[in-house]
Amino acid sequence: MTSMVNRRLFTVALVWLTLTVLNSTAKAEAAATPKAVFVIVDGIPADVVERVATPAIDAIAAAGGYGRATVGGPIGEPGETPTISAPGYMSLITGTWANKHNVYKNYGISPDYRYWNLFRLARSQKPELQLAIFSTWTDNRTILLGEGLADAGDWHFDVVVDGLDKDEARFPSLPMDAHIADVDDAVSRDAARLIESEGPDLSWVYLQYTDDVGHEHGDSPELDQAVVDMDARLSLVWSAVQDRQKAFDEEWLVIVTTDHGRDALTGRSHGAQSKRERTIWIATNSQRLTPDFDAMPEIVDIYPSIAKHLGITIPEKVARHLDGASFIE
Repeated sequence: MTSMVNRRLFTVALVWLTLTVLNSTAKAEAAATPKAVFVIVDGIPADVVERVATPAIDAIAAAGGYGRATVGGPIGEPGETPTISAPGYMSLITGTWANKHNVYKNYGISPDYRYWNLFRLARSQKPELQLAIFSTWTDNRTILLGEGLADAGDWHFDVVVDGLDKDEARFPSLPMDAHIADVDDAVSRDAARLIESEGPDLSWVYLQYTDDVGHEHGDSPELDQAVVDMDARLSLVWSAVQDRQKAFDEEWLVIVTTDHGRDALTGRSHGAQSKRERTIWIATNSQRLTPDFDAMPEIVDIYPSIAKHLGITIPEKVARHLDGASFIE
C-alpha cells in the first residue's frame, strides 16, 4: 500500500512539474516584443514642467512614474559636465559623463567613440532591431552618434527624419528661430506616423523649440506656452505608442526627459552647476521601476534602463565604463 501511494505521489508531482514547465515555456513564447522610444525636449527646468499643464507627460507618468533627476555629473570631479545641450544628449546616449564621451560644448566637438552609444550597442548585440531617429538637427545623428563612421562602429539607422532646420523651402528662417516650432511640429508628426506604421524597436525623438524660447524670453509666459505646445506634440507620439500596443503584441517603454535646466535668476542661460541648471526630470510609462527611480536618478541611468527593457546584454568592455545604472528591474 505504501509503495502504491508513493508511486501515485510521484506521478502527481511529475505531472505538476511538466505542466509548470509547459506553462513557463508558453509564457516565454507569448512574451510581448519590447520596444523603446526616448524623447528629449530641450531645456525645460523641472519646476516649469511641474507647474505648466502637460497632460501627455502626466498620462505617461500615470502609467509608470515621474521624478526629478540630475545632469552635470559629479561636481568638482573629472566627470563634471557642462549643463548644455550636446553634453546632455551625449551623457544620455552613452551612459557616461564628459570626461569619457569628450563632448563639452555644442559645436566644434570631437566625441570619443570608444564609449559606445545606445544605438551602436543595440546594432552590435541585436542586429535585427530596427533603429530610428527623429530630430531637428543632423548633427545628433552624424556627429554625436557617428552614424556610418568607422571609429563609431560603422552602423546605420533604418529610419531617419532629421535636418529639417536646414530645409529653407519648407521652413524659411524666422526671427528668434520661431520657424523651429514648425520643425518640431513636423518632427513629432513624422515620429508618430512612423512609430505607428513601422514600429521601430529603438527610437530617439528630439524636440528643440522650448530651449530657443528659454534663451529668448527666459522664465516667462512665452516659455510656459512653449512647454504646453511641446506637450501637444508629445501627445502624438504617446498616442502612436498606445495604438501600436493595442494592435500588436508589443511592450513599449517611453522615456521623456530634458537635457538641462536653466539659471535661477532669469531662466535665459544654462551651463553652470547651480541646482536649477542641474535639476532635470524623467517621465516614463515603465511599470518595472526600481526604488532608485525615486532617489534622484541621473541622466546617465537612462541608457542602461533602455538596454534592460530591450533585453540587450551590455558587454563587459562597455559596461565597465558606464557611469549609470538601470532604474528598471
